[in-house]
Amino acid sequence: MTNSQQLKPETGADSFFATDIRVGRVLSVEEFPEARKPAYKIKVDFGPAGVLQTSAQVTNYPAEDLKDRLVVGVINLGRKRIAGFTSEFLILGSYDAEGAVHLLSPEPQASPGDLVG
Repeated sequence: MTNSQQLKPETGADSFFATDIRVGRVLSVEEFPEARKPAYKIKVDFGPAGVLQTSAQVTNYPAEDLKDRLVVGVINLGRKRIAGFTSEFLILGSYDAEGAVHLLSPEPQASPGDLVG
């Protein structure tokens, strides 16, 4: 196994269920030239949870392909400052063997704010 495929230590269900994972719809995508690694600034509508922003290293997707896309995000991890930008949630995806991100996608009938669990 490569480092990215190594299993993490076992954790309790309480740790997992403490995360608030929701469906959101991408509202806007902007270049983020200040980031150390290529990234976008992304705003996502999470329905009743509001509109949140994040920095994401998903530049293997053209920005126009991300607009209006349904995504999955963890919205209760707290804020983090990245190159002067406040990231408010973690967008979820998987990494392939080359390190490219593949965003998790809910079914088309999902709605912003739907709980993932």
